[in-house]
Amino acid sequence: MKLRHLNDLPNQLRKELAPVYIIAGDEPLQVEEACDSVRSTAREQGYTDRIVHHVDAHFPWQEILAEANSLSLFASRQIIEIRVPFDKIGDGKKVLQEYAENLPPDTLLLLITSRISKKQESVKWFSALEQRGVYVQVWPVEPHQMAGWIGQRLKRNGLRAEPEAITLLADLLEGNLLAAAQAVEQLKLVADQNAITLETVRNVVADNARYDVFGLADAVLAGDVRHSLRIYNGLIAEGTEPTIMLWALARELRLVNHMASGMRQGSGIDQVIDQVSSAHKQVPFLLKKKKGSYQGFIHRHGERAIREMITKAATIDRILKGAEPTMSANDELLALAMRMAGLPTPASLV
Repeated sequence: MKLRHLNDLPNQLRKELAPVYIIAGDEPLQVEEACDSVRSTAREQGYTDRIVHHVDAHFPWQEILAEANSLSLFASRQIIEIRVPFDKIGDGKKVLQEYAENLPPDTLLLLITSRISKKQESVKWFSALEQRGVYVQVWPVEPHQMAGWIGQRLKRNGLRAEPEAITLLADLLEGNLLAAAQAVEQLKLVADQNAITLETVRNVVADNARYDVFGLADAVLAGDVRHSLRIYNGLIAEGTEPTIMLWALARELRLVNHMASGMRQGSGIDQVIDQVSSAHKQVPFLLKKKKGSYQGFIHRHGERAIREMITKAATIDRILKGAEPTMSANDELLALAMRMAGLPTPASLV
């Protein structure tokens, strides 16, 4: 039986424990949590023994059949867990089909594999397993789904969050589910009466560090070169990820670029901030608290320079992802921060 969605797995497990579970996908956190749900339910029903196989090219597949029919002396039920990429199953196809046709008693098979295509779902051995068990395809969370995913996870942990706080988390974490899960755990520790505010998120992101990425963004907007450099060096010394620092700077560049365009068309700064807040899902009063810095930044640089800095931020993003291996992400990030703060354009930014 194929479940339509990963969220259907808890309900299925409450109804009955199937003899076979196939968890497929390339998103590690969701795959592992789905497997944990299966294991937990199985343990509650007496599956006390667990055998784990990480399959390679020389794996002896016949061992699976032998283990399935020989329980440990100390266990009445067992889980056989097989971790293998779908295209590396090889000789295991015959063994898995034989297993499906002769399901052993008191044994649960948990097959953990990579994403499976429609064509692969139709092969004989896989169809045999699916018909006798439960198949879950785990899909990655798309960027537009991230805020919803975080909101659901906070709710499951008994937390209430402001929409702006969820938006900030989703924007910052950029699809990294493991980092999002860790952030939720941190928020549980610091939440005041289970309520998560924008300030709570900012404090968690800063991780109680002496320097934080929001301070860096504020300093470059204000045109304070010396303070910007001090914060940047502090963040580097504390091991802050360049990705987070880039996010903070690029976010401000996107906002100020939109503001500059609106002001050029004759709108006042307050009206422009309202428009930008709506378009970028920001909190208007927080942006208005910095409107002097925004106006000063636009006046110092102008639209053309701001667009050049956005292009430079995109280049740094490629460096961080390994697409520009000959360039130093830290050097380019520092150059961008200094350019934003008002230092004359270095050669690397020309």
